[in-house]
Amino acid sequence: MTEPRPAALGYRLGAMLYDGLLIIALWMLTLFVLVAVANDAVYGAAVRTILFLELYGFFIYFWISRGQTLGMLAWRLALRTDDGAPLTLAQATLRFFGAAVSAACFGLGYLWVLVDPKRRSWGDRLSASHIVRLPKGR
Repeated sequence: MTEPRPAALGYRLGAMLYDGLLIIALWMLTLFVLVAVANDAVYGAAVRTILFLELYGFFIYFWISRGQTLGMLAWRLALRTDDGAPLTLAQATLRFFGAAVSAACFGLGYLWVLVDPKRRSWGDRLSASHIVRLPKGR
């Protein structure tokens, strides 16, 4: 059996698109409930904090418990630590903020996959982890 190869940028972007759609659906549900409870428009720091915590919780939960988000599952991607140990909360948090910085820099941290010899993004490097593409049927 061969070792899984590092995931290419296209597969990562596909997984991000899937996860993004799931996050939007979760946020819409949350906002629907908040508007129904408040019986008015909802906005402000409290609402943004709730949405941020949902985003953070989504990724942290899936990365730590399964080693892959639902989008990663669909694209046969998996998260692995460099030392083979389970991903810790600290590593997952570093990965999350590395991804946020990558996105804030107009995707430069993700494009780094194209020049890194191990196909690692900024979030990968920061969290001592990497994304692999799993073979079919696994």
